[in-house]
Amino acid sequence: MTEQDRKAVMIAMVAVLCWSTVATAFKLALAEQSLYQLLWVANISTLAILGVVLLVKGQFLQAFKTLKHRFGLILILGLLNPVAYYWVLFRAYDLLPAQVAQPINYTWAITLSLLAVPYLGHHFSRRDALSMVIAYSGVVFISFGGQASGQTVSLLGIALALGSTLLWAAYWLLNTKDKREPVLAIFQNFLVALPFTTLIFYQFDGHFQASWQSILSGVYVGFFEMGITFVFWLTAMRMASRASIVSNLIFISPFVSLILIATILDEKIGALTIVGLVAIVVALLYQNAGKKTAEAP
Repeated sequence: MTEQDRKAVMIAMVAVLCWSTVATAFKLALAEQSLYQLLWVANISTLAILGVVLLVKGQFLQAFKTLKHRFGLILILGLLNPVAYYWVLFRAYDLLPAQVAQPINYTWAITLSLLAVPYLGHHFSRRDALSMVIAYSGVVFISFGGQASGQTVSLLGIALALGSTLLWAAYWLLNTKDKREPVLAIFQNFLVALPFTTLIFYQFDGHFQASWQSILSGVYVGFFEMGITFVFWLTAMRMASRASIVSNLIFISPFVSLILIATILDEKIGALTIVGLVAIVVALLYQNAGKKTAEAP
């Protein structure tokens, strides 16, 4: 491994550790405020941190000047992420234990394979089918695991968590048509989303929880789930000589997240939850291995 690859791995690990905290952060943030306020504050926070990144890169004014280019696509992407995706995801976390909601969210890559068949004309292989069966078997184990640990598992919450994977997969499929620089693109998407998250907050809540806990937790979610962590991950992917050097590191995240959920949220982690999470990660690794084989010369 070259020195540059080692730096890429270090930066990627920072991103992985940041993403490992978000399930816990969601639950703590939602305990202090409504999901509508969390969505609004996180949206603003993401714009703030990505705005600083764009200022450093000399692209801040460009983000506004080019906003009218393909505005329709930008609007659709902004309505998908952050508006619809995080609204649904936060509601799922509101209804479910973190140990149930977090692993289900990782099945979005399987959902992406399904949606890519009609949208991109991809072939749905036997490997994809087997990966899907293993992953969604893991979801079943996780659902029973949450109940076995003495926590309430809402069927609506599970449906919303699975629905969030559809929204996230749809967002990334639309991104295949998007030629904008990634950080600038996320900033513009969140910029056009801000009026909508503001309207949603005032329509469904309207009472701002001004405690330091609510504000700080919302800012944390905006910075480390929606914002700067993507910059770390993109930087690592670009630095690495091969994407595979850093891409599989993301599978560390759900296991670290589970440790944080048990330690900080004091959720009793059921054995079935661990079995389900392992099944989902195995399914994703198996599916990714097929892609690497297909791409090999």
